[in-house]
Amino acid sequence: MSVRGRRFETDRSDGKILGVCAGIAKSTGLDVTIVRVGAVVLALAVSVPWMLVAYCAAAFFGRPRRQAAYVPGRIEGREESRERMRSLDLRMQAIETYVTSSNSRLAREIEELR
Repeated sequence: MSVRGRRFETDRSDGKILGVCAGIAKSTGLDVTIVRVGAVVLALAVSVPWMLVAYCAAAFFGRPRRQAAYVPGRIEGREESRERMRSLDLRMQAIETYVTSSNSRLAREIEELR
């Protein structure tokens, strides 16, 4: 039986610069803001150049995070679905506003059909 450790993954979709702090946050379960503040404090406490070298190494050696497919029941999937539905609702409202507005040509065509 082989036991594999999880490789570090950078999360560029949620990251600010290269996604290293977001990747650390996803793998540890911490909030991304806490990880970012911790990285800045560590950089100030140790040495900024060494922290930059470590950050760039983590970005270089960490593989990009795969985009997960929609799985019903996952919180991220629900939020994406809600955002998509909200976007579609706004588009439908814009279409409805255009159709029901005082578009004289469209109003004449509708009257002719009646």
